[in-house]
Formats: sequence, C-alpha cells, structure tokens
Amino acid sequence: MTPVTLRQLMISVASALALSFGVQVFAADAKKDAPAPAPAAAADPVVKKSDAGICHDKSSPSFGNTKNFTPFNSMDECVKSGGKPPANAKAPVAEVSIVKKSDSGICHDKTSPSYDKTKNFTEFKSMDECIKSGGKAPKK
Repeated sequence: MTPVTLRQLMISVASALALSFGVQVFAADAKKDAPAPAPAAAADPVVKKSDAGICHDKSSPSFGNTKNFTPFNSMDECVKSGGKPPANAKAPVAEVSIVKKSDSGICHDKTSPSYDKTKNFTEFKSMDECIKSGGKAPKK
C-alpha cells in the first residue's frame, strides 16, 4: 500500500462529503482532463427579454445578470413581442433634429452632406421655417 498525502486525503474527504450532498468536486489536477468550456456567443444580444418578460438593454443594471432570456435586436422589438421595460428605465429621449441656416443663407437639414460641416448657423425647427426666413435649400 502506498502512503497517502495530506492533499489526497483532503480531496477524498471533500469528495465524499460533496457526494453526500449531491455536489461533484474535481481535484485541482483534473482541470486538464475537464472538457473545454462551451464557446461564448459571438456577441451579446442588444436586448435580453428575461423569463419574467422584462426587456433589458445594455444600460440596464440587470443586463449582465440575466442568464435565461430571449435575444432581441432592439428594445422596440422586445416590447412589441410582449415584453416590458424595467421599472427603473428612463423614457427614451426623442432626438430633436434642427435645421442649420449657414451664414451664406443655405438651409441644411440632417440629409445635407454639409450639415455636420456647418459650424456658424442660425437654428430652425424645420426646413420650411428656415426657407421662410429667407434661406435657400441646398443644391442637389
């Protein structure tokens, strides 16, 4: 009979106790024999609908903790499927689009290639309002 090291004895006792409680214990050396973990998903979904029907996007504190879920590409898609936003979720802020009337009198909306380049401008709520003020539509 070969002598038993203290470590082997501790592993044996821990395994026996664990098995009596229905838990499987592996020795530290068994890691090399353990199967490789399943590959992670290519990318996290944008929105997770939990089993409770709550839609969590990445801004939700529960996003990372939600393990059993149905993935969705958007919060809107999740809500349309019957899900609900979290109780602490902020209402979405509507994006306000302004029209920029440049110093040269040309009205640029978001579709204009010069919109982002226009730094000195007068702000208007609509293209119609900008043109009524004497502005001109950009050349196409």
